[in-house]
Amino acid sequence: MAVQSATALASLEDDKASYDAQAEEKRQQSEELAGRIESLSEEKRILDEEAEAAIAEHEACKAELDATEARLEENEEKLKKTQADYEDKTEKLGKRVRDIYINGQISYMDVLFGAKDFSDLMTRMDLLKRVIKQDYDLVQLVLAEKADIERTKSSLEKDKAVQVQQEEKARAARDEREIKVAKRKALLDRMKNDKAVIDAQYDELMAASKQVEEMLRRSSYVSAAPAAVGGGSGAMLWPMAGPVTSEFGWRVHPITGTQKFHSGVDIGGDYGQPIAAAQGGTVEYAGWISGYGNAVIISHGGGISTLYGHCQSLAVGVGQQVSRGETVAYCGSTGNSTGPHCHFEVRQGGEPISPYSFL
Repeated sequence: MAVQSATALASLEDDKASYDAQAEEKRQQSEELAGRIESLSEEKRILDEEAEAAIAEHEACKAELDATEARLEENEEKLKKTQADYEDKTEKLGKRVRDIYINGQISYMDVLFGAKDFSDLMTRMDLLKRVIKQDYDLVQLVLAEKADIERTKSSLEKDKAVQVQQEEKARAARDEREIKVAKRKALLDRMKNDKAVIDAQYDELMAASKQVEEMLRRSSYVSAAPAAVGGGSGAMLWPMAGPVTSEFGWRVHPITGTQKFHSGVDIGGDYGQPIAAAQGGTVEYAGWISGYGNAVIISHGGGISTLYGHCQSLAVGVGQQVSRGETVAYCGSTGNSTGPHCHFEVRQGGEPISPYSFL
């Protein structure tokens, strides 16, 4: 018995050391991810600022382009009016030229010699000068207006071409920054999610370590007087009908492949098959135990307790009184398990002992 107790304690200590080592690894991974998240967060902050600047620049270019297009529209209206005026003056000038062509070139000398007196001569000369100047001014005005139309149109088209290029360049820079920000955000979110998973695994491993630690403490300090037992006393029922797939004692672990002490017997079964209390008692624990999965622990008094592990679901709660043969859980494969079965343990003074002493 002493050898079995020492072996069980050594197994629990190995489990605790393994949980602690895995938890430390997860802690280091979490810290590494935290550093990377902090670095990425700073990169994203800089990218956010660059994106905001790119957006502001694009909006400014777009506003300038909109203003240029508005001026273009305004000048188009002005150009239409100027063009209409130009066409009107051109028509008048053309009419005068046609009249001259039809009626022949007006002889200035005929106009002057037709004067009745000196006063009439001066009047005719003044009128002739005015007609000549008006014809000249009309031609020059038409030419100037036409040149102004062409210059204005050319200038506006150049302005618009420049603004279009600037707006397209600013839009491309904005799109590039926004894509980078989106990628950094996706990577940051993924890392935060990974860290949350690792932190949860760390918490679970630490909880398992604490649980094993408590089991070790109970194994070391429980002083309740054990009940007298003999070989195959029949004090307990088999919790489930089925073949024993793994015996109590040292074995090769089916998952890790290493030699480990098996603290109970595994009884093969089907999913959902009822698991019965081996003996009447009080439910000491009902819930998840890392490694055991869903499990029930029943205290039977006198330092004797039984454990039922890897259950699919539980049928009892902590503090509940159960009778011998009452269904306490249902067969499953939760925790570290390779298939549906019931892991059945008997503990005396907190230490696992062979269930065959009671069956």
